[in-house]
Amino acid sequence: MKRILLLLFFPVLLWAQRTEIIDLSKSIKDSKNSIKTFTVIDQRPDKEIGKVMYHKDDVNIVFENDAVTDIKDWFYKDNPVRGNQELILLLENIKISEDKKEKYSIGKLTLKASTFIKKEDGYHFIYRMDTVANVSSRITPYLAQTLSKKITINLTELLKSSYKVNPWKYAISENELNSYSSSLKNNLELYKNDQLEEGAYTDYYSFFTQTPEAGFTLVTNKKGEVTKAVNGTEKITLRKMYAFTLNGKAYKNLPLGSSTEILKDEKGFFIMTSKAALFPNDNASGAMIGAMTGGLIGAMVGGIIDASTSSGKKIKNGDLKVYLDPFTGNYIFEEEDYKFQ
Repeated sequence: MKRILLLLFFPVLLWAQRTEIIDLSKSIKDSKNSIKTFTVIDQRPDKEIGKVMYHKDDVNIVFENDAVTDIKDWFYKDNPVRGNQELILLLENIKISEDKKEKYSIGKLTLKASTFIKKEDGYHFIYRMDTVANVSSRITPYLAQTLSKKITINLTELLKSSYKVNPWKYAISENELNSYSSSLKNNLELYKNDQLEEGAYTDYYSFFTQTPEAGFTLVTNKKGEVTKAVNGTEKITLRKMYAFTLNGKAYKNLPLGSSTEILKDEKGFFIMTSKAALFPNDNASGAMIGAMTGGLIGAMVGGIIDASTSSGKKIKNGDLKVYLDPFTGNYIFEEEDYKFQ
């Protein structure tokens, strides 16, 4: 009799468990046809992605087969023409959770993945996606479907960005892939050197490797504010700079043509600013949100103030603490302190 009851109840359990399969159908074609082989390394400690509720049912978000198989099939389907490079995708975390409120729920996606080019001397870092996305059931009741799409969107953006970005010059071994963040940071001149190279930096990589634009000199106005960099008849306006260094201090360019000093604490390099300064058009929905881990530990680095040891200096240019990601150049927000909805 117990067996009969169990068999009758089993279909009900199956019906209450729903599945949302991650649809990897967006185009990830490499227009340069530069990739010969594509390898996916799944380093996630937990291969289960997670689940959210739809009405009274649990909905599990899953890959159709597994992450490695599905992503490789996706890539080769869109890239049948081969080049000569070996592209590596390192999956570090894909996790979905749900925060249930009294009348609604917040679905949360945490995704971290990186790409490398494999060469004879080792693995050269290309790009990283490290982001958190929140979705409210007040906006859409289909949390599982929406979060699943966000996984695809983020992986698509990561791969497409990787086709365009030049690999870093530093190589690491396969054994160092587990700890590539610390290994690569230790090679960046901004972390190693005691002095800053004065000049204009047009992208994050040149800033963190301390290679300003050759031959260009910074130009200031009557207030001593940098307005551009010039090299003969050539010029780089402030808006086109990622950062610049002047008189032993580093500054980050902001959207409206202003700049703010780059500071440092035990987590890394950051600026003190405001939402209005970073997003003057109030278009913050795509902002990267997350808590930065690891980072720089130690004494001051050539003119960049260590906020943890500064003698009571009050920062007046904003109350929003935003870190600079050395692997992407993006802003990283401390989630517990500030969120963009």
